[in-house]
Amino acid sequence: MDKSKNQVVTEKSIRLLQQNQYTFHVDSKLTKTEMKYWIERFFNVEVRGINSSRVAGRKKKKRNELNSSCTSCKKMIVRLRDNYFIPLFLN
Repeated sequence: MDKSKNQVVTEKSIRLLQQNQYTFHVDSKLTKTEMKYWIERFFNVEVRGINSSRVAGRKKKKRNELNSSCTSCKKMIVRLRDNYFIPLFLN
């Protein structure tokens, strides 16, 4: 899927793995329904719920230009049903 940018590996996301929750950076136009459909089809799992939040783009400062901003994206935390997991998530 081209709308899923990458997996998020931070201290918080590693703690969430113990609770069967997986964190992804995705395209800002992707909806929860589309993400749920893709995760269930691609990994053959059942999704219990999805939380999403927008991650603001960072400001860039250049000498002769005004502040320009990088692209922003969404962060989605996908919670799976019991007895399901996404294998090799940390690769």
